[in-house]
Amino acid sequence: MTIGLHEISDESPCYVIAEVGHNHQGSLDTCRELFSQAKACGASAVKLQKRDNRGLYSKAMFEKPYDHENSFGSTYGEHREALEFGPDEYRALQEFTAGLEVDFFATAFDYASADVLAELDVPAFKIASGDLRNVPLLRYTARFGKPILASTGGASMDDVQRAYDVVMPINPQLCLMQCTAGYPAEFGELNLRVIETYREQFPDAVIGYSGHDNGIAMATGAYVLGARIIEKHFTLNRAMKGTDHAFSLEPIGMRKLVRDLDRVRVAIGDGIKKPYASEAQAIQKMGKKLVAARDLPVDHVLGPDDVAIKSPGDGLPPSELDRVLGCVTVRPVAEDESFTLSILSQPVGERQGVQPRR
Repeated sequence: MTIGLHEISDESPCYVIAEVGHNHQGSLDTCRELFSQAKACGASAVKLQKRDNRGLYSKAMFEKPYDHENSFGSTYGEHREALEFGPDEYRALQEFTAGLEVDFFATAFDYASADVLAELDVPAFKIASGDLRNVPLLRYTARFGKPILASTGGASMDDVQRAYDVVMPINPQLCLMQCTAGYPAEFGELNLRVIETYREQFPDAVIGYSGHDNGIAMATGAYVLGARIIEKHFTLNRAMKGTDHAFSLEPIGMRKLVRDLDRVRVAIGDGIKKPYASEAQAIQKMGKKLVAARDLPVDHVLGPDDVAIKSPGDGLPPSELDRVLGCVTVRPVAEDESFTLSILSQPVGERQGVQPRR
């Protein structure tokens, strides 16, 4: 899969999405700062959430009182509208991110929002967990021909299979993201091994992880299990007003997340066990070799009491002990002298005409 400036595969760096959502609090300046900080942290993409609030919510929900510490309006509709950017703001942000060289797209919560994003020619579309069963929206968005990233929080395997079956015939650029729709999600409910299940059952899809958990450790675990797109909420300050800030990463956390994901990608390796040149000095220092346990005369048959195992490991390794026992010295050997095959002859039983010393 390719999104904007980035190719996503098992060989490429992990694609990290800084999910800003509405942590900008309705301010373009704050949003630009969030985008700049995300780029500085090494994020591959920044993401918002796009809603056509009046068309999306029922009248009862739009007008429902919403008066508490995280509210930006007296009703839920006023709250959502205060946080919503329109097409002009999106165009301004799109121009801004072009200078940053970071991908910019959004979650489409409805047809109208998908149309706005399509008009902007965003490089990808995100589908929220709550819309995984929204077959009409999945089908509608897939037809734009851009990569689809679908979160799977709160879903059964049947739900995930249905979404896959809907999108793939239209648009094979699909990422299924393991997600737990808790805010924040409990560690015992993250079920990261679902990532392995997705990799096995949906080999034609890219698999990702959208994490609402606190901290950065679970993202690296998700990568090891096969997630190649990681999404984490992002904020400037976790104490800011809004429901998502508390479980979002601040810049220092996002920077460490990107760093650790890059380290673990390199550290996974190819699965072939082999020694490295960088290990040689330490292994020699800590390793062992076979040496004479005492002064030994010529023509002496080596027994267990004649051989000691000592460091450094710059001679015959202890794995050769059975090969050495029973051999005969061809010259005197001093205590602590390393045994070599050149100072030993064949075992007594294999030699003829020699009367070894005992």
